[in-house]
Amino acid sequence: MFKIEVEDGHGLWTDVRGADGAIVTFANENDARAKLAELYPVLVQMEKYAGGKRTRVIRVLEDEDGWPQRPPDA
Repeated sequence: MFKIEVEDGHGLWTDVRGADGAIVTFANENDARAKLAELYPVLVQMEKYAGGKRTRVIRVLEDEDGWPQRPPDA
């Protein structure tokens, strides 16, 4: 799973969220990069020519071992 983040100019990265307030996630990196370019075309293009990162795609690792144990949903 992947998510996209944008830097605010002061060094703080924030997750891109949808209209419902949930973090926007993608099944593959190509889809995440395409959506990033769609939402922030100027920032993505600036990175190619002016340097500096203001956007990024992050891989979200899922917990595979179940630690710490969580109580079952009721």
